[in-house]
Amino acid sequence: MAKIKINKNPGSTDMTAMCDVAFLLLTFFVMTSTAKIPEVMPVDTPASTVQTKLPDSDLATLTIGNVDGQDRVFFDLKGKDVRKKTLELMAEKYGVTFSEEDKDKFALMTDFGVPIGSLKQIIDMKSSDRVKANQTGIPMDSLNNQLKEWVYNARKANIEVNDKELQVAIKGDAKEQYPVIRKVMDLLQDQNVNTFSLITGLRGKDF
Repeated sequence: MAKIKINKNPGSTDMTAMCDVAFLLLTFFVMTSTAKIPEVMPVDTPASTVQTKLPDSDLATLTIGNVDGQDRVFFDLKGKDVRKKTLELMAEKYGVTFSEEDKDKFALMTDFGVPIGSLKQIIDMKSSDRVKANQTGIPMDSLNNQLKEWVYNARKANIEVNDKELQVAIKGDAKEQYPVIRKVMDLLQDQNVNTFSLITGLRGKDF
């Protein structure tokens, strides 16, 4: 008797629903994620197991690093209105004029590190060009301590705008020499800023 071979139909799986879910997840992550903003002066922070998160407002960050053998300090400030008010106070202090357009652009900038007289040139640049620009750092010597004035006026502006005391964080390179860090700390303590944060990188705990 001849055998009859029956062709088995494996069937098919409808992947429409899974594709819809995949695209929904992709859309969600694209819309909710935040792109990393390029740093003007990237630093390799020291490692720590502390996981305290910095506030999203009322914060000024002083970034300390060394470029081509020269110590440089950069300044960053949270809040558009606070940044604009701080720029106005600095312009009044040093007799520099900034237009309303300059102030609006400055409010959207990240950290910077140039003397106040060169700041307009940085403001006029595109964000990508600012990262590539050779910013020499904010002066902080005894005869021209502009960093001290930035901190002072930022604290003053934050109180006027947000009615809160400004918090300060120091972000230093792990290989940075201690005297430079100490100099910045002394600058803060001269203004009675005795509490500040040190930004570190996360590392695993030792068991």
